[in-house]
Amino acid sequence: MNNADIAEALFAAFAAGDADAAKALCLPDLKASQNGGPLMDLATVLHFAVAVKAAAPDFRYEEAVRSATESGFVEEHRVRGTFTNGGEIDLMVCIVATIEDGKITVLREYFDPAGAAALGAALST
Repeated sequence: MNNADIAEALFAAFAAGDADAAKALCLPDLKASQNGGPLMDLATVLHFAVAVKAAAPDFRYEEAVRSATESGFVEEHRVRGTFTNGGEIDLMVCIVATIEDGKITVLREYFDPAGAAALGAALST
């Protein structure tokens, strides 16, 4: 699997709410961050992904623009979904990842925090 294939598989797993498939693509000591914030471990990332899918059962990625890099991948995509409380999310996101030996070691996610307000509200209920 090349780096672009790994990216595609990761986001397919997140969209399906399949934590096991996502976990299989990552090293156990994965480090992730959102907008340069505190580092999160793999368990936190997987918990967040499953919580988002539960809050927005139709959660999906649209308009993906993916580029493999020598050390991983960069992907820009639109995050869409309707929350069970009736709110919606429509958020442009950019992910930069590092891959070593076929496994994701670092995920850095960037987005407009104002655009993610609906997500925060849905997850806090």
